[in-house]
Amino acid sequence: MSFILHPRLMADTTVLGDLPLSQVLLVKEALGPWLILVPRYDALREIHHLSEQDQQQLMRESSAVAALLEQDYQAEKINIGALGNLVPQLHIHHIARFSHDIAWPGPIWGNTNGIQRSDDVQQALAEELRQELSNIAGFTAINA
Repeated sequence: MSFILHPRLMADTTVLGDLPLSQVLLVKEALGPWLILVPRYDALREIHHLSEQDQQQLMRESSAVAALLEQDYQAEKINIGALGNLVPQLHIHHIARFSHDIAWPGPIWGNTNGIQRSDDVQQALAEELRQELSNIAGFTAINA
């Protein structure tokens, strides 16, 4: 598989590692744990462009990440979305939501203050999540 991460995703996230199909990213914005799955194919825009087998694998990975966020962070709701309006590369957001977060109960997009975590806090959360993701079959950590 040929794969290059979109520059905007690279700038806005920390790479945590790889699942069998997807690269796992941690968004830098200081809003709960916010992970992104990016299937490792170049020029892929839509879920339905994946093979049926890869669609099923993406659903397995998405469900595992959502369960991790729900269980390990006691999220009140997991928001999952694949918008792609600014970044055309297929990527699926998994956002742990809490009634105390800045955008609750509305959507995240356009309703946050855009503040990013400090580098130290981002790296500490990244390490914590790499440990938790290691419990998902097929996860391989990538340490930045």
